[in-house]
Amino acid sequence: MTSERLGLLVGAAAFCLIAILNSGGYRYGIGDQAFYIPAVIQHFDAGLFPRDRLLLHAQDRLMVFDDLAAALAHGAGVSVPVIFFAAYLLAMVLLFGGLVSMGRTMYRSWWTVALLTALLTLRHRITQTGANTLESYFHPRLLAFAIGVWALAAFMRARTAAALLLVVLACIMHPTTGIWFGMWVIVALAVSEPAWRPPLAAFCGVAGAAAVWAVSFGPLQGHLGRMDPVWASVLAGKDYVFPSDWGPAFWLVNFGYLAIAGATFQMRRRRGIALPREFGLVIGAASLAALFLASWPLMSAGVALALQLQTSRIFWLLDLLAGIYLAWLFAEASPVSARKAIVGFFVASAVARGVYVMGAEHAGDPIVRLGLPRDNWGDAMAWISGTPTGTHVLADPGHAWKYGSSVRVSGERDVLIEEVKDTAVALYSRDVAMWVLGRIQDTQHFDALTAEQFRGLGARYDLDYLVIDRDVALPLAYRNAQFRIYQLGLPPTP
Repeated sequence: MTSERLGLLVGAAAFCLIAILNSGGYRYGIGDQAFYIPAVIQHFDAGLFPRDRLLLHAQDRLMVFDDLAAALAHGAGVSVPVIFFAAYLLAMVLLFGGLVSMGRTMYRSWWTVALLTALLTLRHRITQTGANTLESYFHPRLLAFAIGVWALAAFMRARTAAALLLVVLACIMHPTTGIWFGMWVIVALAVSEPAWRPPLAAFCGVAGAAAVWAVSFGPLQGHLGRMDPVWASVLAGKDYVFPSDWGPAFWLVNFGYLAIAGATFQMRRRRGIALPREFGLVIGAASLAALFLASWPLMSAGVALALQLQTSRIFWLLDLLAGIYLAWLFAEASPVSARKAIVGFFVASAVARGVYVMGAEHAGDPIVRLGLPRDNWGDAMAWISGTPTGTHVLADPGHAWKYGSSVRVSGERDVLIEEVKDTAVALYSRDVAMWVLGRIQDTQHFDALTAEQFRGLGARYDLDYLVIDRDVALPLAYRNAQFRIYQLGLPPTP
């Protein structure tokens, strides 16, 4: 093995570790996995989630990741936690490799490449978009993003066919993330390679026709209507959905990415070191910003599809571009004598931040947790998972963030409401929004509800068990040191 390959292996391992530390460790079953895990495991047992299929189908009908993950688990005989962790590591390694490929194309020094990878380990939220640059759990958009970085690197290296194939793969992993990379690459190609303009125009025509079909007769039929106030009220806590919630920081920070990239590109061009395809790269990024501006009036008008596409997440891609140019600005535009010190400072800062996040904000947590925690909530959910598949559970509406995982994830059973993810999925369907709204209203002041009120909820929603951390005058089915599981109705038929 050559020293360069050995260095890349060490670098990849270091990148993954520092990124995981900066994310607060890897955790199975948290965050958006409240949707993705049930979406996968429902393929293993047709009897799972008979009541929550409406909720799950609102989003999983628009993606194929759940089908792919379930097929892999079934075909390879590997558990879902292992598949998700392997996919997480794959995303991290691919992201590292894509950054290295991009850096080796645009930079003159390995030191600058090291700086770029260090900058990309610094997890942060893309201002008011609901997306983070890294997550502490596997999300398909992370894998799609990593593939998209490779597509950009392939474009910069004039490997056009590879770039387009990678964009298609990114779309399969996570449609909207892949679409934004696709638009970036297509515009960049049209600017850089005149010979590609006719086939790209034909492709865009076909894609446009497919989009018209999708919104007229296909899976997006009816999504061009306006989101009425009742539907919008379900999403009131999501500050990334509605333009009215975006303050000055949204505009200054997110459009600042493009300003940084454009100004640094001009500096490189004046110095005569800009690459032939670099202008196309910047114009492609600018087209994303233009797309967002074009969609903004539609979002402001409440057009459902415009809100569902969440075009504000294109700023995640512009954040990447700004990072690529900042790495060059800090390292190669600075005096050569200061280059190593600058890179060392940022690498040390990334390591120090990761150590702080794990040591202070997540003190006592393992760096990697492949399964669900073996705590009192996990014990209660283990009992729930032993009930018939048709069991319907009532728990605190905020149970996922309070106790670490959703009933659907750790108990693998229907739950009346899980307020964080259910309200997020409500973005994609008015029917789901009304489904969620009714349950939120009926479980208000959950901590103060009486046994009689719980019985009323049980009768109204055909609930079987209540999981709660206080005593209630109901028939007790199971308890541990923290939680009680009370029977609300007749046990479901196995």
